Amino acid sequence: MPIEIGHVEAIFRYPVKSMGGERLEVAKLGWHGLDGDRRLAFRRIDNRSGFPWLSATNLPDLLLFAPYRREDGAQGDLPTHVRTPDGEVMPVFGEDLATEVGRRYGAPVQMMQLRHGIFDEASISVIASDTVREIGRLAGRSADVRRFRPNIVVRLLRPVPFQEDEWVGGVLSFGEGDDAPAITVTIRDVRCSMVNLDPDSASPAPEVLKAVVRAHQNTGGIYGVVTRIGRLAVGQIILLRAATEKRERG
Repeated sequence: MPIEIGHVEAIFRYPVKSMGGERLEVAKLGWHGLDGDRRLAFRRIDNRSGFPWLSATNLPDLLLFAPYRREDGAQGDLPTHVRTPDGEVMPVFGEDLATEVGRRYGAPVQMMQLRHGIFDEASISVIASDTVREIGRLAGRSADVRRFRPNIVVRLLRPVPFQEDEWVGGVLSFGEGDDAPAITVTIRDVRCSMVNLDPDSASPAPEVLKAVVRAHQNTGGIYGVVTRIGRLAVGQIILLRAATEKRERG
């Protein structure tokens, strides 16, 4: 029997990998994550590794670029322009933007569109606001959920930090009914230096990642894969069908 664990507190989408995100009230959860999430990314042209995408771990300034859509040129959920940290507005696929990002990075880059998105581990990331607050407390800093770049933020009924660990292997449903979107929770989210970066200034605070390492084996939040598509909305209840229940039914 699924149990209610909380509700959707916030929804975030990141149109360009590692650039500023968008806070949404409603979003469509498709088979490849939120529609429009991380569908664009800069490729490091000279990089021959298996992961050539430019991220804020390579260039913290990326966080300060803000993608947005102009209604006269918008197509679907993709941004049409990007506002740079200096306030300039550039077309998202224009040479000027690639030149500016490449200059800051110190090597040439190219904007790429990925039909199904580019993700580190899985297409949906979830974290509880209580987990974020606990990490902030341990780090001695005010908690800002944007450091963790989640897609879904959960307000828990039982306010226990790192409760997300209990969801691994289970299914989270967002809303009630057979058509409620759902994800299967696959793994805990292993954190990197991205959590150290202030989303408004890109300035580092190493104590944040150190707190995650000390408190919870360098993990916070979870990743999941979509098992039922549908409409996500702030305020929806979240139901958990635990992994043990899945095994018993199987």
